[in-house]
Amino acid sequence: MTLVRLGYAAMSMNVKNGSPSQTMTYTQFLKNEDKKAAISKLERIAVSNLTNCLRLLRHNAAHDIEFFRLSSKLIPLANHPDLANWDYLTPLGDSLDCIRSYLHRRPSMRIDFHPDHFVILNTPKVDVFKNAVKTLHMHKALLEGMGIVPEHRCVLHVGGAYNNKEKALEQFIHNWGTIPVPLQKMIMLENDDKTFTVNETLYLCEKIGIPFIFDYHHYLANHEEGEQWEDEWLRIVNTWKNSALPLKMHISSPKSEKEFRAHADFIEVKGFMNFLNQVKGSIPQIDVMIEAKRKDDALFALMAHLNEEPGIEAVGGASFYIR
Repeated sequence: MTLVRLGYAAMSMNVKNGSPSQTMTYTQFLKNEDKKAAISKLERIAVSNLTNCLRLLRHNAAHDIEFFRLSSKLIPLANHPDLANWDYLTPLGDSLDCIRSYLHRRPSMRIDFHPDHFVILNTPKVDVFKNAVKTLHMHKALLEGMGIVPEHRCVLHVGGAYNNKEKALEQFIHNWGTIPVPLQKMIMLENDDKTFTVNETLYLCEKIGIPFIFDYHHYLANHEEGEQWEDEWLRIVNTWKNSALPLKMHISSPKSEKEFRAHADFIEVKGFMNFLNQVKGSIPQIDVMIEAKRKDDALFALMAHLNEEPGIEAVGGASFYIR
């Protein structure tokens, strides 16, 4: 028997006017000749984004959803080089405190981030790497501001192959050694849909001692001939042995055969049940992040279908036991 908790990412289809990713482009920023006023507008947008995060957390609690990925676009232009001296955290203090207080009363809620695609740790370019580290510092500050222990809260892909995958993996290990330890402790790695497979990503996770995020859809889209995820499941589980958090994975379904890598609106139940029936009982708990276009609608639809499946025992509105 295994407990499965479902979560979704960043945005709700049901919380109206609740985007946590409102933004301002740098072009728009420059149109305001009063730089102080422009920064104040950025801060108002960020406060609005955090306010909507709290609304989303309340919505989740009302529906028994205990797993949620925060948007990484909470603070527009936070890492723009022309705003390097902007202290964006101070004006967000009250908003972060509100989230901290809310989460303090709900310690079972799991909250994390998936920083944007430009956070590349195996890049050979110094400026790209420095920007990635700077972005991770921002995520750490936000987590701490919300009262969330930062350890194992940021999911990343390995990065680019740069025409030589073995060299790219070694570049990751080289760059890893220069990352501050508190940032290293935040990071988990995920197999991707085009470049680094389950085995290649597991190699890195085992080498540097961090958790591996298994993305089932990515595996289907990108694996070596003969590679079977089932053969590596115990290795995947073992990467979580030193984490205070349960194993986490991602699920999504292909939009179509032609657009196989793109995410569908909802989750195809049969494939997910096949996976669950192969891993049930191998681990006490799995937290499953749904990456579907319809966000929480996809979660609700999946739970409705799962409730009709044999061996499923619902626990609230977004969790269940698989027997």
